[in-house]
Amino acid sequence: MSDVTGVEQTLVLLKPDAVARGLAGRVLTRFEDAMLKIVASKMVWMDAGLTRRHYFDLEDRFGPDVYAAMSRFMQTGPVIALVLEGVEAVACTRKLVGSTYPDQAAPGTIRGDFAHMSKSYANSNGIAVANLVHASGNVEEAKREIDVWFTADEIYGYPTAADPYFH
Repeated sequence: MSDVTGVEQTLVLLKPDAVARGLAGRVLTRFEDAMLKIVASKMVWMDAGLTRRHYFDLEDRFGPDVYAAMSRFMQTGPVIALVLEGVEAVACTRKLVGSTYPDQAAPGTIRGDFAHMSKSYANSNGIAVANLVHASGNVEEAKREIDVWFTADEIYGYPTAADPYFH
């Protein structure tokens, strides 16, 4: 990670619905347009163990039904895992992604533009909210999640055209 103050790393997952719909390039463009640098990426088909490690507290926070629905959903197809780096990357990414529930996400956000599902629809049908993207909620969560998905050797530092704007 960069040693420039305010530059952070965050984890993003393009969920199975984003991959299946062929939205990866369009979503990645949104992040790069905001001067977030992709410093790690991989495509993974999550198994039960990885799902549990990533969503380790979901069952405690929201109950076994929510965890079960999310676990099933995340294992329906491959995900693209990314580490993004940039100025206040966690907050910037969350702003670009939009509200967790796509029906509440503002136009111009990834979820607001490309997804539509409400919490009530998902809950009444026993399914996870298909909201295209997971983004770390805070800096501490980002560090923990990055460690679940990537080793230090899989994260790359390299110069970009945006570097002059970080100093």
